[in-house]
Amino acid sequence: MIQPTYLVDTSIFIFRAWFSLNDEFQDPDGQPTNAIYGFLGFLSRFMTEAAPQRALLAFDESLDSSFRNSIYPAYKANRPAAPPELKRQFAYCRQLADALGFYTCGHAQFEADDLIASAARHEHEQLRSVSVVSADKDLAQVLQPGDTFWDFGRKRLSYSETTNHFGVRPDQIADFLALTGDSVDNIPGVKGVGPKSATALLQHFGSLQALLDRSAEIEFLRLRGAKSMATQIRASREQIGLSRRLTGLKDDIELDTERLAVRPDDRQTLDQLLRQLGFGRLMQQRLTQARKKIDFVRGEAD
Repeated sequence: MIQPTYLVDTSIFIFRAWFSLNDEFQDPDGQPTNAIYGFLGFLSRFMTEAAPQRALLAFDESLDSSFRNSIYPAYKANRPAAPPELKRQFAYCRQLADALGFYTCGHAQFEADDLIASAARHEHEQLRSVSVVSADKDLAQVLQPGDTFWDFGRKRLSYSETTNHFGVRPDQIADFLALTGDSVDNIPGVKGVGPKSATALLQHFGSLQALLDRSAEIEFLRLRGAKSMATQIRASREQIGLSRRLTGLKDDIELDTERLAVRPDDRQTLDQLLRQLGFGRLMQQRLTQARKKIDFVRGEAD
């Protein structure tokens, strides 16, 4: 069976560790390492369960410099800045993932989601399937038949299952969010249009553009408040267009796609980083065993 290419949204797993593990994890200098420890736990389980042969680990570096901020300055303005002790751990997470042989990337203008979308487009053009490893429904929009959406440790959805799970098809996710707004990213929605209404509208019209082109039909639909909803949508066309530019993902970023093939690990660098962080032999052995699973599967394939 041919493996998918795994496209990992690293932020969700680093943040999960940051918020769930207490600050008893510290390096020899007393700096916190809880997010790193939790992320390495995720990586070891991921390597063991998936034994990935092709993968991208995307990191967010555009927290306030994304091209979306130039379109809409209030984009993500509701989020507090990451504290220095967390930024430091993000940097270590990337170095460790790189030492384990993964292609890691980040960009000052583009978000991890855009990098994942660009990698997905490349893999689809090469007739490869992908597995998006994330909990962020925004990323479901990159999926095509044969792909999967994997909220690691919780659920894994086939392409056909995503529609029931999210309420709309993967290709409708960006349209859905343009209508409802996204409070997490501070993207405005249409007043009076919630998730149920947005789902019903997209099920009827198929796409946001069709909805806007045929907005006169909205008031005749069997939806509570359909008439006022139609008025509000017509009055919000410009805002809807702006929101749609924010919710859609950029998929034409140039990547070094040759590096998607997982390469041999850099044992010397990995051991040096683990020593700097004060992680003992147990973590070293855990990562070594997990990494062996990748090499074993590769050997079988060869």
